[in-house]
Amino acid sequence: MWKTSLVAVLLGTSLLAQAQQPSAQQVVQWQLQVVRDGQQIDSFDGSTSVGQARTDTHHQVAQHNVGCKDAPGGSIDLSRTLTISPIEANANEVTLAIDAQETLEDDSASQTDTGCRLPPPREVTASHPGLKVPAGQWVTWQIVDRNPNLMYRVRASLASNS
Repeated sequence: MWKTSLVAVLLGTSLLAQAQQPSAQQVVQWQLQVVRDGQQIDSFDGSTSVGQARTDTHHQVAQHNVGCKDAPGGSIDLSRTLTISPIEANANEVTLAIDAQETLEDDSASQTDTGCRLPPPREVTASHPGLKVPAGQWVTWQIVDRNPNLMYRVRASLASNS
């Protein structure tokens, strides 16, 4: 009798432990393309669990000549930092929260006193609290509408369990 009770207790404990384990987290595979004036200039991709966030930063150093001479006038770190967080996902649609910080060159550049263009850096911050992306399809999010035209193309879907 006590062996049967012990087996029942162990089986019950095992079932209880399994019931208390959280279900497997959904993982979202995503891609983000940065498009400036119609040309893709950068891309990000990753796999992130629903409820988690991933932050990546890309840098590009731009060198400029000042005064229309061949002497470099300085460099600008054009950085782009994106934080992507899947907040909901199913087989048909993924909802992403996206935060972006960009330092970019403004196409409406001023001129130096000798008549040369000198593009000043421009800081852009954008946030989308819930971009809905149909599974496997590209969705466009406009960040800056001119000088330059900057948009993000985003695609996402649930990762396969294989």
